[in-house]
Amino acid sequence: MTSESRSRLFRQRDLEGSDAVTNIELFFDLIFVFAITQLSHRLLDHLTLLGVAETLVLFGAVWWLWVYTSWATNWLDPERGAVRTLLMAMMLGGLVMAVALPDAFAGGGLVFAAAYVTMQIVRTAVIIFASRGVHSARARNFARITFYFVLSAPFWLAGAFAEADTRLAYWAVAVVIEYAGPGLFFRTPFLGRSSSADWDISGAHMAERCALFIIIALGESILITGGTFAKLAPTTPTIIAFVTSFTASAAMWWIYFDTGAKRGGEAIEHTEDTGRLARNAYTYLHMPIVAGIIVMAVGDEMMLAHPLDRASLGFILVACGGPLLFLAGNQAFKWMTANRPYPPLSHFGGEAVLIGIGIVGWKFGWASLTVGVSVAIALILTAIWEWFSINGGWKRWIPWISTTRKIAPDDAAG
Repeated sequence: MTSESRSRLFRQRDLEGSDAVTNIELFFDLIFVFAITQLSHRLLDHLTLLGVAETLVLFGAVWWLWVYTSWATNWLDPERGAVRTLLMAMMLGGLVMAVALPDAFAGGGLVFAAAYVTMQIVRTAVIIFASRGVHSARARNFARITFYFVLSAPFWLAGAFAEADTRLAYWAVAVVIEYAGPGLFFRTPFLGRSSSADWDISGAHMAERCALFIIIALGESILITGGTFAKLAPTTPTIIAFVTSFTASAAMWWIYFDTGAKRGGEAIEHTEDTGRLARNAYTYLHMPIVAGIIVMAVGDEMMLAHPLDRASLGFILVACGGPLLFLAGNQAFKWMTANRPYPPLSHFGGEAVLIGIGIVGWKFGWASLTVGVSVAIALILTAIWEWFSINGGWKRWIPWISTTRKIAPDDAAG
């Protein structure tokens, strides 16, 4: 393949619409709907400290596979046949990996590890090949990235042959190695380190891809809610639990998409250091946002199954901890992408209320439904606070007050 042929594998940034998310990318994302569902069910079946640690490692791998592929398709043109073929092959590999997720710490460990390592290394190797003679800095950058995947591969594979407890240690080391890469600018022997200028991505594409993944996670939560409710008798408690679960998901959508997603997209489009912001705000800080939605889905399923039972400690931790993770991730993301001196105050308020709900609910033996309704109200109040305090919210909704009321600095911070 000539350099000219390889150059056509990349997006032509000078063409209108070249940065748009393509249909094949959306098709690729369907695999991760299944993977997230698998993670949620696994956490529900292993709601112990060990089970949480195992699921966290698996989630780290699933997210890392998806986000690195999103970086790849930021450069590669998915409308090209070779790139489409690569993505479809990765879909097959991703499906194999997702099927193995529930038993990854049992008999499915080798299948999971082999599929994951193969996809990560093959994808980066393809970009190195495509970049040769076309973009030497990009080729060197992906050679450095490949080094980190090769470095972590023995830990993934050794863990697959180890006992469950030892497997967790091996795989945790592998995750740490891979996640350290971007933070260290992929410092590599003989090749040095990358600079954020080497990550010459389209900010608009990255922002849209991550926003779509949030939709995937929220959609998975709603699928679990609907699937669980469909198997239950439509009693008053289960109906209230069903409505509560949906309301909480809607509030989470509002919190992320009303201001955060829009301002994040604008920030990454106009920053001079797109690569650094994409690494920090989207590659790293979207992890707790997605993880929070997954954990919240587990709480919803537990609440629907036993709405009037006294809330167990495990239920309280997932029902309050999921939204807490979600708010903390949003708070950090919005702080990094907005020109403000401190994180959104509304999120501090929501986090404090969620912690209070967890403590009071456990101490006084609240029913699962009471905890769930309280959590949904906390999310709604957080969304309302931010809505009314940012970008003229008061003026949009209560103009007769905004004409006489001057928005205070705390309000402007959300």
